[in-house]
Amino acid sequence: MMKFILMIIFMMPICFKKKMFWLVQMMLFLMMFLFMNLTVMLENYCNLSYMYSCDIISYGLIMLSIWISILMIMASENLFKMNFYVEFFMFNLVFLLLMLFLTFSTMNLFMFYLFFEGSLIPTLMLIVGWGYQPERIQAGMYLLFYTLFVSLPMLLGIFYLYVNFNNIMMYYLKFLNCEYYLLYFSMIMAFLVKMPMYFVHLWLPKAHVEASVSGSMILAGIMLKMGGYGLIRVMLFMENLGMKMNFIWVVISLLGGFLISLKCFCQIDIKSLIAYSSVAHMSLVISGIMTMNYWGYMGCYILMIGHGLCSSGMFCLANINYERLHSRSMFLNKGMMNFMPSMSMWWFLMLSSNMAAPPSLNLMGEISLINSLMSWSWLSMIMLMLISFFSAGYSLYLYSYTQHGKYFMGIYSFYMGVSREYLLLLLHWLPLNILVMKIDCMMIWM
Repeated sequence: MMKFILMIIFMMPICFKKKMFWLVQMMLFLMMFLFMNLTVMLENYCNLSYMYSCDIISYGLIMLSIWISILMIMASENLFKMNFYVEFFMFNLVFLLLMLFLTFSTMNLFMFYLFFEGSLIPTLMLIVGWGYQPERIQAGMYLLFYTLFVSLPMLLGIFYLYVNFNNIMMYYLKFLNCEYYLLYFSMIMAFLVKMPMYFVHLWLPKAHVEASVSGSMILAGIMLKMGGYGLIRVMLFMENLGMKMNFIWVVISLLGGFLISLKCFCQIDIKSLIAYSSVAHMSLVISGIMTMNYWGYMGCYILMIGHGLCSSGMFCLANINYERLHSRSMFLNKGMMNFMPSMSMWWFLMLSSNMAAPPSLNLMGEISLINSLMSWSWLSMIMLMLISFFSAGYSLYLYSYTQHGKYFMGIYSFYMGVSREYLLLLLHWLPLNILVMKIDCMMIWM
């Protein structure tokens, strides 16, 4: 794992050279290729070096991080054209990738916390530095304080573990069984805010709406997954308490997912709608992890990867419209089928994956999660039906509203999609629907 970490570190000076925008992307493509060829054991940690390693969960999420970073560069060509602090932007992006790589590959709980929080800084820079509206400062503050407010108890929890058990290596913690309510809440809350769970989700739509396209992509693609990854790791040593207490989070998430799905129908900002749909999907992921059974863990892992690709692709589409019309309002983004018929197909493909239509990873993940929640309690069926139904509802609402209808007469100049944008969308959609062929790797890992 150290070779990849060093590779990312040595990419940082290149970012400050002139005209190195696409070279960094090519380097990341090379890194992705090398990382894909790693041998990963399904049941254990492998590729150990220092305290970094990966098992199947880390492997998938690191691969997703590198892939989304490549696509972020591709989506941000406007910065390159306008030369808007592009060197610092590249450095920011590579630094963020380093933080994410370290978060997912470290085995030490304290180091995990350190990198988990460290990834906040470049994200904040992306929102405040390259965002659109003046409210981006407020959005940055929301992001920072929501996350930091619940992170201190988690840090204290990690120190408590170290003092009492002399150990904070994730692999060995699974042999513990902690029965301390305070520890349970302090360890879990940080991840629930990051996911985000209903009631603590307010920072997410704000951050998404104000961020630039690259900020939105990394937020939706990777940042939300860090919460799920943390929960999977932490739940291992709190099984007994989990059996007693987890019903709270499942109930909140299922009810919240339903309410947020309804909230999606009230949105008039395209980005805001996509952001709220992320919250609805993550509520299913939280419920799946909290049932603490095999299907739940599997489903949440698959849905996290599927949602990372799908949501990121939808933010790209929203940005493609924004670059043409300079507005994200659904009242102005109408009748797009007249202007960009081929882009209309991409809207359809991305939104069909978002509502978990076959053959996307989202469908696979949702089937597993429904299986897991039904075995946990048959009453959850009611909420699951509503969430699934409304998820199709708001996806179709977004599609029909943006693609059909009379277009806005104020559009006086317009250009079609360029090949870079179609490639960008293809690179989101292809892994999302091709990885279903290799679903066995995601299914047999416990």
